[in-house]
Amino acid sequence: MVDFSGGGITQDYTAEDAKHANLSILKLFVGGWYHLNCYSQFVIYQYPASQQASKILYTGLSPLSSPSTSILMAPPTPKLVVPIDLNKKPWEQKLPLHNRWHPDIPPIAEVKTGEVFKVEMVDWTGGAIKDDNSASDVKHVNLSTVHYLSGPIRVVDIDGTPAKPGDLLAVEICNLGPLPGDEWGFTAIFDRENGGGFLTDHFPCATKAIWYFEGIYAYSPHIPGVRFPGLTHPGIVGTAPSMELLNIWNERERNLEEHGHQSLKLCEVLHTRPLANLPSTKGCLLGKIEEGTTDWEKMAREAARTIPGRENGGNCDIKNLSRGSKIYLPVFVEGANLSTGDMHFSQGDGEVSFCGAIEMSGFLELKCEIIRGGMKKYLTPMGPTPLHVNPIFEIGPVEPRFSEWLVFEGISVDESGRQHYLDASVAYKRAVLNAVDYLSKFGYTKEQIYLLLSCCPCEGRISGIVDAPNAVATLAIPTAIFDQDIRPKANKVPVGPQLVRNPNIPKCTYDGNLPTTKNPCATE
Repeated sequence: MVDFSGGGITQDYTAEDAKHANLSILKLFVGGWYHLNCYSQFVIYQYPASQQASKILYTGLSPLSSPSTSILMAPPTPKLVVPIDLNKKPWEQKLPLHNRWHPDIPPIAEVKTGEVFKVEMVDWTGGAIKDDNSASDVKHVNLSTVHYLSGPIRVVDIDGTPAKPGDLLAVEICNLGPLPGDEWGFTAIFDRENGGGFLTDHFPCATKAIWYFEGIYAYSPHIPGVRFPGLTHPGIVGTAPSMELLNIWNERERNLEEHGHQSLKLCEVLHTRPLANLPSTKGCLLGKIEEGTTDWEKMAREAARTIPGRENGGNCDIKNLSRGSKIYLPVFVEGANLSTGDMHFSQGDGEVSFCGAIEMSGFLELKCEIIRGGMKKYLTPMGPTPLHVNPIFEIGPVEPRFSEWLVFEGISVDESGRQHYLDASVAYKRAVLNAVDYLSKFGYTKEQIYLLLSCCPCEGRISGIVDAPNAVATLAIPTAIFDQDIRPKANKVPVGPQLVRNPNIPKCTYDGNLPTTKNPCATE
């Protein structure tokens, strides 16, 4: 639609268009004087440095003869700096994508502080998961390519001076959403021997649910009786590491992978493997660096996988980083080399099924600011070097509002009844298992609930971490997302009249031989 003036109000530095506007074009139920005031307010907004413009309509003053240098026009449409063609593979894009962290991946675009720019991105698989009723694509997905990212983007100030190591890069999320024409997503459970997940010892089979979007809402034919608003966000926003930081990552993660099985008791109750994904040339995409060259061979053996969040931000999967949010990222290389990807329409805290948000292609509209020397001013290193810092996140003002929640508690006692000492991971696993078992009483399979808890706007909390020996974790589920009352009642468990039982969710067999964990007292 056009604006209410039909284009009569323009962007030039005069109020004459407002003064002589044809009020007869307005609808009869809209008061002319009200809109005359609207014109005045519009001019004030357009002329922030002068109050004279607002008086033109009433005093007969002439328009400003020449605009002040501080007067700004309406901002332009955000510049598209990274376009995506969904008909092409990630490595075929006009501006090449990457799926590793390395300081020498060249930037593919440059932006200035203060300008709003647009970044498009593929889903994290690059289109490998399809909108269909088969989970075989999930079972056999190539996880060596995780995650396809848009960038790196070099950030400079208005004078052209790039962000420098030691600065903070403030990245504001101005807008975001699914790519037009691709308004669907997926949530999945990986096969236990190809990805796993938080409850992989309970749910070893590859499973998939497809979601469709109706504006801000999502629904799935594979999990009927559920509809909720999405809190859309990028799973990954990060800056490039320096070579020193990259070496720190690789050393500590290699040590964990090689020795963690013997030293970490937690490995006995959390079963996702490997413990860390080390650098690998398989599936490696390094942007403009061509595969097979000497540079590519060297970098591919050094470049860090994008799977965990680290000091540079990265795959933090914080569901509240939506419109209006701001991320304060440490800068480790000149230009910051910002990258982003892994768009989520919605996600539950923890993303417990691992492929667990509503994964989709999408876009971000961002604005950056450089805080010179900000790392030293605002970030305290928690480790042996000044590089051992973490980003700060500022949550935006736009979130779904729910007033009623059903909360499930977990303590640090595992399924065998063994006590663990203040272990929040075991406690959260127990809370999720409690929620899965309870909600499966209302006409759902446990796989459906596991998928739902991974992608709906549920809230996870560490409620207690000091009262030895039990840590306490909670998982709160908004009751309004269901079309039936899921609260406990004095009579038998009700099944909503609108609920259509659909146990035929896309699911594959588990063909491995690893043992599954059984809770002898859980419902079937």
